[in-house]
Formats: sequence, C-alpha cells, structure tokens
Amino acid sequence: QVQLVESGGGLVRAGGSLRLSCAASGSRFSINVMGWYRQVPGKQRELVATITSGGTTNYADSVKGRFTISRDNANAKNTVYLQMNSLKPEDTAVYYCNVQASRWGVEYDYWGQGTQVTVSA
Repeated sequence: QVQLVESGGGLVRAGGSLRLSCAASGSRFSINVMGWYRQVPGKQRELVATITSGGTTNYADSVKGRFTISRDNANAKNTVYLQMNSLKPEDTAVYYCNVQASRWGVEYDYWGQGTQVTVSA
C-alpha cells in the first residue's frame, strides 16, 4: 500500500499563488509517475500536470506557463509539488494527488484525499 499525504490549498485572490505538496510512502514500491488532477462539481476529473521519475513533465494547456510541477526523490521520500502562480477563478477545484507505482511488476494507481483550492475574483 502507498500512503499519500497532501497539504496546501486554501483560498486566494486572483493573481495570487499557492503551493500544493503530496508525500508518497510505501515500502518495496517503485514510485513512477506522480501528478495532480482537479475536479469541479458536475465535471470529470482532469489532468493538471504530471512528472515522471526521470523528471519529464506534462501540463494541461490551461495551466502552462502558470503552474510548475516538481518532485523530490531524495532520502527514499517521494514528494511532488505543484506551484500555482497567476491563479484564476477558473482554477477553483478540488486538487487530487495521483501516484502510479509498481511492485514486483504489478502496476498500482493511488489517489490522495483531495485539497480544495478556491480563487476569488
């Protein structure tokens, strides 16, 4: 089992910044892709950004140039960060951390509990 602990989020005015973090832990698991998704009521969960174990990143077009995903793999800790700048009201959503892990050749998909981000106009 991989445990995910999310932090960050909150209320911010448009144009402001927030930073999300998600720490993943799980013995004998290889943490592969880490990422962030978001969801608003009545809509499907959508990709925000992902980062591979090698550092390759992928962003949704709507956040390119404003959000930065990064990852810290030091000391057997796998923590993914999402720095969100120039926030817009349309960024308001519940943000979920996602981890794709593997153990003994079997792939697993884990989700965090979600953290609310609210951007006021």
